[in-house]
Amino acid sequence: MNERSILVVDDEPDIRGLLQEILEDEGYAVSVADTAAAAQLAIDEATPDLVLLDIWMPDMDGVSLLKSWKSAGSLKFPVIMISGHGTVETAVEATRHGAVDFIEKPLSLAKLLLTVEKALAENFGNDEQGRELADKPRRLPFLLGTSDYVKTLRDQVNDQATKTHSLLFLGESGSGRVLLAQGIHDRHPELTGRFVQLRCDTLSSVNAHRELFGEETGTAVSMGFLESAAGGTLFLTDVELLPSSAQQCLLQAIEQQGFLRVGSSNKVSFRCRLAASSRQDLSMPLKRGSFDPVLARLLCAETLTIKPLREHPEDIPALLEGLVDWHVQEEGLGYRHFSVAAQNRLRNLDWPGNLLELKNLVQRVLLLGGASMVEVAEINRVLGAVDSSDTTLALRYDLPLREARADFERQYLLRCLVKTGGNIGDLAKHVGMERTHLYRKLRSLDIDLDKVRV
Repeated sequence: MNERSILVVDDEPDIRGLLQEILEDEGYAVSVADTAAAAQLAIDEATPDLVLLDIWMPDMDGVSLLKSWKSAGSLKFPVIMISGHGTVETAVEATRHGAVDFIEKPLSLAKLLLTVEKALAENFGNDEQGRELADKPRRLPFLLGTSDYVKTLRDQVNDQATKTHSLLFLGESGSGRVLLAQGIHDRHPELTGRFVQLRCDTLSSVNAHRELFGEETGTAVSMGFLESAAGGTLFLTDVELLPSSAQQCLLQAIEQQGFLRVGSSNKVSFRCRLAASSRQDLSMPLKRGSFDPVLARLLCAETLTIKPLREHPEDIPALLEGLVDWHVQEEGLGYRHFSVAAQNRLRNLDWPGNLLELKNLVQRVLLLGGASMVEVAEINRVLGAVDSSDTTLALRYDLPLREARADFERQYLLRCLVKTGGNIGDLAKHVGMERTHLYRKLRSLDIDLDKVRV
């Protein structure tokens, strides 16, 4: 597996645990340290790809630790400073001593992930040692199969790879909307920038301007989503959830072909292709008045509709083979083949989580290992562990109340994770919990997201 390693240095246990959970959920290999001394020991043992460094710590502050790395010539990795209230000026100072960026507490999930991705994507270090992008994981296969639907989809991807207008992808969660947009981006000869994904439910009226346009503080510049996607594609996931304030910011940038970072008077050119996904036609939010009609027209220059997996089950055998190959190459899992009977068993399922649920099942089967041929009996055992069609949950009357409640919560959240395709944002909405509390709840119940999400 091509994991990038991140060291989180923070003296607050809750912050360390939360950052580790979120970043591991995104596929990073994460280690933690609670002091400068522990951080130094971790770095002496193995050089990370990135360090998230808190400013205030009990033994040595983060800026002093950063300076010591720089003066010793051991700063061979990007450092992102974590600044609390009243320490932004110190964080800005840290950028003059080698930090690549800073994030403020309370942490914004969207800003955290974007800043981490940006820092890892840029070359850093000695002239002879740069960070290469060639080791990024190969995209998941998605255009596999022999159905007329898949053939049409291939033609649409090739056609859109020569155009620059905006795209709207309609489809259920897990159906491959992001994969399709990535495929079009990768094939476009003129899109030399990055594919940047923004979950629209992470924006609010408070942070929309800063997250989209970026910010300048003194000599420090923090790029927003629009600037990070310059020359590439900005993909707006679940665009129907975009707050009205963010809609107006985006509309302004499109119409004026530029924007101003927070704290700056210098115009930055708007130069990225916009793509968006939605689980429903935008006519409904337009009718409710929750979506700007002008922005809707600008985002919907062309619409691609993605069918749920249950509507083209004949493609499942080809998808199984492609997903097995992907897990073998990218994660080093042992190769196994699904028998014809096993393939037919899977073709007859409803697949509420669509393509990503299928990917999750293939991963579980390969992780469990066994004979080279996967048979129906094994499929039934794996499906029995996470049968999302069964809405009943077993109650443990033999346990004390606290343990029985924890057992019920674990069953409930596992079932909901399968139903939402492992999507934390969807899960948070479904169970009615704020993301930070949800991550802590999952951790307290020993639920390993890697085993149940895509």
